[in-house]
Amino acid sequence: MRRPQPRRYAARRGAVAVLAVAVLGCSTLVAACTTGPAPSEAKASADLPRDTIVNLFQWNWASVAAECPRLAKVGYAGVQLSPAQEHAQVANNPWWVDYQPVSYQISSRRGDRAMFAAMVTACHAVGVKIYADAVINHMAGGDSGVGWAGSAWSHYDYPGIYQSQDFHHCGLTEGDDVRDYQNRAQVQTCELVNLADLATGSDYVRGRIAAYLDDLIALGVDGFRVDAVKHVSAEDVGAIMGRLSKPVERYYEVIDKGGEPISMNEYTGSGKVLVFSYGDEIGSALQWGRIASLRNLAGGVNGTVARVFLDNHDTQRHGGAQVLTFKQPRLYALANVFMLAWPYGEPTVMSSYEFTNPDAGPPETDPRGTTKATTCGSDGWVCEHRWQSIEGMVGFHNVVKGTGVDLWWDDGANAVAFARGDRGFVVVNNSTTPLTGRSFQTRMPPGSYCDVVHGALVDGRCTGPTLTVTADGWFTADVGTLDAVAIHTGATAR
Repeated sequence: MRRPQPRRYAARRGAVAVLAVAVLGCSTLVAACTTGPAPSEAKASADLPRDTIVNLFQWNWASVAAECPRLAKVGYAGVQLSPAQEHAQVANNPWWVDYQPVSYQISSRRGDRAMFAAMVTACHAVGVKIYADAVINHMAGGDSGVGWAGSAWSHYDYPGIYQSQDFHHCGLTEGDDVRDYQNRAQVQTCELVNLADLATGSDYVRGRIAAYLDDLIALGVDGFRVDAVKHVSAEDVGAIMGRLSKPVERYYEVIDKGGEPISMNEYTGSGKVLVFSYGDEIGSALQWGRIASLRNLAGGVNGTVARVFLDNHDTQRHGGAQVLTFKQPRLYALANVFMLAWPYGEPTVMSSYEFTNPDAGPPETDPRGTTKATTCGSDGWVCEHRWQSIEGMVGFHNVVKGTGVDLWWDDGANAVAFARGDRGFVVVNNSTTPLTGRSFQTRMPPGSYCDVVHGALVDGRCTGPTLTVTADGWFTADVGTLDAVAIHTGATAR
């Protein structure tokens, strides 16, 4: 959800970050596998537990459907969609207009109801779940207009759905906007950047929101990413979710980095929460700190109720200098390797499109803003979820799930290595000095393994380097600057 954020774009950058972008550019670490089939890893399939979601931000429904077979083969559990409901229309078609609902019709610039249903069916056919981005806190922020599907609306009047009595009119600030994030009443009853704030304590409003979510469930949606949850009380969220026809998965956007009265822990009784501090900590360590400091990385909640991420559609635009994105490709690839290797929480991988103006919407086919079909590597579609390092580590994450961190090694600064039980091992070198000829002890069986950061297992053979684990569990590897290697028991070479 678009919300006011401090603009903290610091001019400072560490030497490592400068090298990553300006000198080294891209290698196989960040090569986008934009064409051809996905790797056919032996164990990156439905027989393994999967929990990694990819946020295909602003993809239209037909493109999501076409991508699901690849996602299934790589080992993704599901797709997070952009909002499905009818949204307002705004000049220049910014991305954030999708978070301004004007009705609960399934009709947006990404497609209509029939297209949405066809996408769900196609993705389910290959075992990929669908998570809808649900906007329940508010409606639109303008004075009036006509929505994407033709619904007329004004700020507190959405015919057949809501009228003035169905909204909060907090009376606490000029214009009823949130001014003070230290004031719980303002945050949860005033308007977020003028968005008409629903009276979620109302029985009618709760029922109307639940009916919309149930409609999506009837279309086959497996769960929800719920937007702007900090602006709805935990009691109201629990009451709405308690009305659903079935207990689908859900994870809540609660921006909690400490220092505010509303905590993400308040919401874990009815769902999981997105941990915003997680990506900040990794980004800061990779750019300015020591990645050895990530040895105890966790968020403010138990890992069983945490969904973690490096960046999302909001933070990559307004999150501050500590947030790594596709615009810093080498560091971003390393950050994803670490996230997918680390056992805390369930990961969400970001998939983006290029932008200079942070308000810019996705590639479009017409002046109205109809979203263009995604072709990875062209028309501005970045598709970082297809980078070899990320695809390979999704398979790694699945194979090692349920194991802990063992045999930790670090150089005291910017090179770390660790085992995940007897199923995998990863080395991350975030320094300007290569690691050459170093041996690492694992608990893995002896054999030849694909380095999944740089290649895949296809038809029993590695498309990239192989690493050999000896009978006593050791392997030797050269790891370049700003690079990584990873092996796991699901990618053993012939």
